[in-house]
Amino acid sequence: MAISKKMIGDVAVLSMKGKMMGGPDTTAIHDTIKDLVEEGIANVVLDMSKVNWLNSVGLGTIMASSTTLSNAGGELKVAGLQDKARGLFSIAKLDSVFKMYESAERAAADF
Repeated sequence: MAISKKMIGDVAVLSMKGKMMGGPDTTAIHDTIKDLVEEGIANVVLDMSKVNWLNSVGLGTIMASSTTLSNAGGELKVAGLQDKARGLFSIAKLDSVFKMYESAERAAADF
């Protein structure tokens, strides 16, 4: 999984590409979130438009990342979910937990 970061104002947008299936890939996502919090950045958008699959470990990483940001006074928003990932969010009832957007730009603008 590749992770890239860009800033839109004071919001970090993390764009991911690949699969969120556990292991070092998902650990890298949470580590990146923790690094952002240490830098004083607590509002983050996960751009998942190029994530073609995730499993329960990936969902757990998103939840842990959200908790880390919330504890720092920030928030995590999700953007660009593909149909399979959106279905998994729905099954896990996470679509009622996270604010989800069609694009990272719209999510960042809503902070």
